[in-house]
Amino acid sequence: MDGPEADAGASSDAGVTTGFLARRLGVSPTTLRSWDRRYGLGPATRARGSHRRWTPADVSMLLEMCRMTAAGIPPAEAARTAMEHAGRSTPQSPSAHHLPAVDEQVAEPLYASRSGSGLPLGSVRQECRGLARAAVRLDAFAVQQQLTAAISAHGLVVAWEEILAPALQAVGRKWQSAGERYVEVEHLLSWHISATLRHLYVRGASAQQGAHSSPVVLACVPGEQHTLPLEALNSTLTERGVPTLMLGGAVAPDALIAAVRRVGPAAVALWSQSVSTASTPLVQHLMETRWGVRGARMQSRVLLCGPGWKRTRIPGPLRPRGLHEALRVLSALDLSTPA
Repeated sequence: MDGPEADAGASSDAGVTTGFLARRLGVSPTTLRSWDRRYGLGPATRARGSHRRWTPADVSMLLEMCRMTAAGIPPAEAARTAMEHAGRSTPQSPSAHHLPAVDEQVAEPLYASRSGSGLPLGSVRQECRGLARAAVRLDAFAVQQQLTAAISAHGLVVAWEEILAPALQAVGRKWQSAGERYVEVEHLLSWHISATLRHLYVRGASAQQGAHSSPVVLACVPGEQHTLPLEALNSTLTERGVPTLMLGGAVAPDALIAAVRRVGPAAVALWSQSVSTASTPLVQHLMETRWGVRGARMQSRVLLCGPGWKRTRIPGPLRPRGLHEALRVLSALDLSTPA
């Protein structure tokens, strides 16, 4: 038996309700009504005296509208294209030409949604809004398109700091405030971001075959599974020709120390997302670890990355704030030490 939400909006052969469709698309019901009034993007058939019902064809048309507006195409142009793809003619009503379009940007943002599917994005790039909207409506193809376009247009550093990371943080905040809701959104967005970053890593690493410089080791502290920030750093370093060794999430202390002794890294980037996972003894152990031949022992520089280290008071480690600063700090180090 379907749940109450399905009964309320998704069950009938006549189509879904406006509220259900708004949640599906990640926009507000006000936006759907505005698109109908301005551009004719309403249900293809209307029953006199009853609530609007949206058929699968109507939903496909509006999905196309969402994808195009998320990509930065003006709403009027996106509406014309969506209707053409749906085989519907564009209305020539006065309202479509004379109503000001400025409130499109007010009605549409997710954080202003009254349908319960809004994300607390704040002031961010338009590409971030588009990525968040695609994730909320579980549009995997659009999510991947948005990611690829953002990185191609801005480079990985800007794309991460101004588009990808803000979208992830907004989903995380919404998940915390909404209980179990939005878990699927976070999983979808995280998976696609990780897949994209790993693709970039493979492309960069393939050009480094035969390199003999010491790598930068990247690892999450024990109990920490948030690997995406380190994946972004890993891919960017590789893109810039710096060898890396990515150990991933929740690396055991003994395993991390063993890896450092075996590969002799120029630096170790250690990620902690929350204060509860930040380990001062692990940092001290890393800073005391020596590697290399007897008589010429060396140490690795330690970078404490992530908000979990904010209460850690220990002299010596580098503390970059964000991807851009981590790259700047690492570029100032001698990363050419032979392995």
